[in-house]
Amino acid sequence: MAAIISCNFVTPRLPTNRIQTTHYKCNNNNGRVLSRRLLPKCCVKNHNHNPFQKLKECAISIALAAGLITGVPAIADANINANINMAMPDVSVLISGPPIKDPGALLRYALPIDNKAVREVQKPLEDITDSLKIAGVKALDPVERNVRQASRTLKQGKSLIVEGLAESKKEHGMELLQKLEAGMDELQQIVEDRDRDAVAPKQKELLNYVGGVEEDMVDGFPYEVPEEYQSMPLLKGRATVDMKVKVKDNPNVDECVFRIVLDGYNAPVTAGNFVDLVQRHFYDGMEIQRADGFVVQTGDPEGPAEGFIDPSTEKTRTIPLEIMVEGEKSPFYGATLEELGLYKAQTKLPFNAFGTMAMARDVSMGI
Repeated sequence: MAAIISCNFVTPRLPTNRIQTTHYKCNNNNGRVLSRRLLPKCCVKNHNHNPFQKLKECAISIALAAGLITGVPAIADANINANINMAMPDVSVLISGPPIKDPGALLRYALPIDNKAVREVQKPLEDITDSLKIAGVKALDPVERNVRQASRTLKQGKSLIVEGLAESKKEHGMELLQKLEAGMDELQQIVEDRDRDAVAPKQKELLNYVGGVEEDMVDGFPYEVPEEYQSMPLLKGRATVDMKVKVKDNPNVDECVFRIVLDGYNAPVTAGNFVDLVQRHFYDGMEIQRADGFVVQTGDPEGPAEGFIDPSTEKTRTIPLEIMVEGEKSPFYGATLEELGLYKAQTKLPFNAFGTMAMARDVSMGI
């Protein structure tokens, strides 16, 4: 099968920039998604295969594209289920509780803020998703408890939330808080009217307000990128890429657009590299190179070159493995968590969500 993808860079906005798409190929990789040295390639992952098999090239994972190209759901689950014989089972760790699989929730929780009051408003609103898993109108009883808890904590903690807003964004944050308060009342009325179908759209709207308030708490970029990487393209904030995929051999789908959020707060080098390649039109016209239900991968241009040849060096550009860990103020570079001895560490951007996009390691660099 074949498809053409395009990426557009949309106008930057603090704290979220947008990127528009350029045409490019997508190629799938069964390899480890984060790598020590990475090439500009692109792949979409499904969770049902071993990610440690057949890694031939380094890739950016664009899981969102898998559905339309392979016929699986439009957003592919990027959980990694590798069958590995652990050498040190005494230090292995399982995530406590169910993993967060909603990409919006992951992005909200990944923001570099420390405001307990707004998180206490966010959590019961996020929990509505689980409440709605109950069949029929019975779901509305736990939803009502979620809404009341969120409304109560907002009233109690509003002053602390306002205090946490960045001075330059305070006016905008206050506007969002007013919309959030009004929306809470509307959601309460929806529950009282027993209108189950209206709950999820209103929940999404309220969480967008919460996410906006949390973004307005970010004041500048929170840390210094190591000096050795400061000359590389960096994204200090967030950006959005609109990827247009043109499907050649599917009569039911001509083209579609996927929206990708790049998180420069937690991976400024990785995200900045992708933004730079989009702006250089590196992916324009590339065909998808692999799409098998596990990943959709691209990034290997035609000809002998593997990846992007930087005109300033005339060499293939590589970027370091970049991992932000929960509780840390800046990412680790150039080493896996195992190599750092951080066996129990949890990453800020886990591969829980459908539609995860990431970089994969070249097999020549080792797993």
